[in-house]
Amino acid sequence: MVRGFSRRLFMGLLGAGVAQTVSAAPPTASLRPVARGADHFKKAVAGPEAIVAKANLGGRVVFAVADPRTGQILEGVNTKVGTPPASVAKAVTALYALNALGPSHRFETRVMVTGAVSNGVVSGDLVLVGGGDPTLDTNMLAALAQALKNKGIREVRGGFMVAEGLLPYAKTIDRDQPDHVGYSPAVSGIALNYNRVHFEWKRSGGGYGVTMDARSDRYRPAVYTSKMQIADRSLPVYSYSESGGVDRWTVARGALGNGGARWLPVRNPALYAGDVFQTLMRAQGIVLKPPKVVKRAPGGTVLAVHQSDELRVILRDMLRFSTNLTAEMVGMAATLRRTGKVASLKASAGEMSRWAASALGAQGTRLVDHSGLGGDSKMTAEGMVQALVKVHGNRGLRPILKPFAMRDAKRKVIKTHPIEVHAKTGTLNFVSGLAGYMTARDGRELAFAIFCADERTRSRISKANREAPQGARGWNRRAKAMQQALIERWGALYGS
Repeated sequence: MVRGFSRRLFMGLLGAGVAQTVSAAPPTASLRPVARGADHFKKAVAGPEAIVAKANLGGRVVFAVADPRTGQILEGVNTKVGTPPASVAKAVTALYALNALGPSHRFETRVMVTGAVSNGVVSGDLVLVGGGDPTLDTNMLAALAQALKNKGIREVRGGFMVAEGLLPYAKTIDRDQPDHVGYSPAVSGIALNYNRVHFEWKRSGGGYGVTMDARSDRYRPAVYTSKMQIADRSLPVYSYSESGGVDRWTVARGALGNGGARWLPVRNPALYAGDVFQTLMRAQGIVLKPPKVVKRAPGGTVLAVHQSDELRVILRDMLRFSTNLTAEMVGMAATLRRTGKVASLKASAGEMSRWAASALGAQGTRLVDHSGLGGDSKMTAEGMVQALVKVHGNRGLRPILKPFAMRDAKRKVIKTHPIEVHAKTGTLNFVSGLAGYMTARDGRELAFAIFCADERTRSRISKANREAPQGARGWNRRAKAMQQALIERWGALYGS
């Protein structure tokens, strides 16, 4: 169903505007132009069917636009049809986390000891306790090590443990993704550098030098929990296996060129964090035994604490950079706060879906994760718009949504475009979404959601080829052009 201008009406109006009658008789009325109504130009606005047809996306396109003050749907196509939202799901995750945890919530990573401390010597174990902070990085671990040094710690006689069990472990966010993509790492109650390890290679003589490290802008600690070996082949570029808690990678020599670098996912995040913390402690003169992973931290005394930024800042960055791990960890932390337990990532996403339907009116929400990475997730355009309408008054979401730049035919940003958009984008192979708020030339605000997906084409892509399949980039450009055309249509019809 289309609400608003139909294609038939549009074509009729266009025809009426250009047709002329030829007559040899003198005119019977003045030839002075007849004044047109102030909104006459709206008759020439392209209809939604023409905009969608021009994009030539195949599959399905669904959208809805509403007045956020009243909730009235002004125009929509297939508004109740469930479609993969991709990373637009992160907007729902942000609302879920804000509701459960509050905008000022901070995650804590702690270092504690189980035994007495005397003259700088810890008689028991030292424990690094994950607190669900998705933003923990090498600099922050280094600050914890420095804090222990500042407290006079110089020796740990017991073992070294890493407690990861605040959140359930998942080996990867989405099992359908290739092993080597950094945007689908493991998930647990502790994360470091978004659970990614930095792999760099440089040509050296007749071979290559390779490094695997947990680099930041200040440190480059080498790691032993991720290892790389060069293999004499051209394809596949990467292969992965795991043994003894070590991520073992191979890379094809034929794909290396002269040098380069990329971030690879970590599958054993607690051991990875322990590996790096052990190195940073050694730099402070404190030797730790190899890390042992435990689910729960034992009782003891807290010696050092790192607090994250406030949740509103974490969510703003999540929406800006579309970090999947952040979405999964804050989503599960919200479920833990709401229900007291989290069975799995998928179960947590189910809990969030039920909350979205009941609290936001987002009917038809069926998410399998908090990030939108899983292609089996479904949302409806109407459900997403109703969620945007529901939270419009409290201004909690729009300030942390990323500005969406309007572009010309050559994809250059139009800095003087009269429409202002704050929205969350979503992109998977042959899936594109955009949802948020737009402010038209006259200041009128609208809430909208646009989802499009060619699921048949997507289903034919092999797992190994999902990082950059043929045709996906061009399809995505056309989808984004269509989204902008719809926004400009709504700006002309409802905001001028």
